[in-house]
Amino acid sequence: MKKYFFYFFLILIFSNCTSNTQPQNTLNTETDTTENSQSAKGFFPITSFLKGQLIIIDSMPITLLHTITVNKKTDSFWLKKEAVRPLLQPFIADEITATNMAAFFTETKFKDETINAITYTYKPTYTLPDSIALRHWDMYINPETNSIQKIYIVKEKIENNKTYTLQLIWQTNKWAKITTLAKNKNGLNEVVKEEKITWQFN
Repeated sequence: MKKYFFYFFLILIFSNCTSNTQPQNTLNTETDTTENSQSAKGFFPITSFLKGQLIIIDSMPITLLHTITVNKKTDSFWLKKEAVRPLLQPFIADEITATNMAAFFTETKFKDETINAITYTYKPTYTLPDSIALRHWDMYINPETNSIQKIYIVKEKIENNKTYTLQLIWQTNKWAKITTLAKNKNGLNEVVKEEKITWQFN
């Protein structure tokens, strides 16, 4: 009997990830939407949402457009679906959940009338340990459909003794953009590379 329940549980998880091309979140956006309001309900599992989006892309009979800009020179080429996940790996490698991030980040939310979205913002509560590469993330909710419109994530990575800032903008069901920044000789962040992956052209 336990075995059957286990199989049923796996099927339920898979169907939830693949049955809806525009996943709905479970946040209550009808209350507590004033600026800088604190939420005690835990963080939305953004990493799981992104992985669900990748499953949807895998199921689509498409080739994606990959645009890369370096030193103000832009090149575009078609990208196979299996090449998308490695590009997104820096942003899905570390799970964002209330269990592992609530102790380090503070959630605030407010309704932004200018973009017609309820914005959830996550900033460090105090100085982060070296083991955490996340620096900031935002989630934008459509107040009419209660669905995720866009996700913005900022991380840092160290490569060859140099620190880079990685930014992801994920436009649900449409495109994703990864921006890599590094400090110049004046200590200011400048763009090293921009990559945009598009799978919805309407």
